[in-house]
Amino acid sequence: MEALDLDYMMGLVPILLRYLPLTLGMALAAMVLALVLALILAMIRVARVRILNQIVQFFISFFRGTPLLVQLFLFYYGLPQLMPAFSAINGVQAAIAGLTLHFSAYMAESIRAAILGVDRSQWEATQAVGMTQVQAMRRIILPQAARIAAPTLLNYFIDMIKGTSLAFTLGVTEMMGAAQKEAASSFRYFEAFLLVAIFYWVVVEALSVVQRWLEVRMNRALAR
Repeated sequence: MEALDLDYMMGLVPILLRYLPLTLGMALAAMVLALVLALILAMIRVARVRILNQIVQFFISFFRGTPLLVQLFLFYYGLPQLMPAFSAINGVQAAIAGLTLHFSAYMAESIRAAILGVDRSQWEATQAVGMTQVQAMRRIILPQAARIAAPTLLNYFIDMIKGTSLAFTLGVTEMMGAAQKEAASSFRYFEAFLLVAIFYWVVVEALSVVQRWLEVRMNRALAR
């Protein structure tokens, strides 16, 4: 049995580090866009806006019910067949768009549940002081819902970082893509993929520490 080539793995470290900012950048961009879209979708669901609510339900059902990889392929390879304008989108943009649409469907339901989880007395209190529904939502309900939804949303961000590994299927050279290329040229597949797995593991564990710290801070704030 061939021994693990640690020297080869150490030589790959600076190469993968070069692509770490792209991996994190795609995840961060998708997270911001997904949060905005998810908030809009959740508000439509909570308000039960006629027709729009049915469209949102279909959107959520589709993107939660189909694999992320299939969605990326549909967006990057399929849509340009129907609408040539989409052929101008590069792999990074397609990956961000795919991650945004996929995770916004999950996040919308988490935000909706968080809004509905705010005690009904909070709504009644806002009505008693003469706030409009928009004012009540912006000043009272959403801040409380954010505390409820924050740990779950951070989990989705962690999943989003892992999801960026699929971007190499669209021709994007991020960490997974770089590992694939290096492995193909050296035939050291185990070492290359083990190292990229360690990179993702370290990033996820670091975010998990942040998540636990955030949960402790929020629990203290709620206990006051």
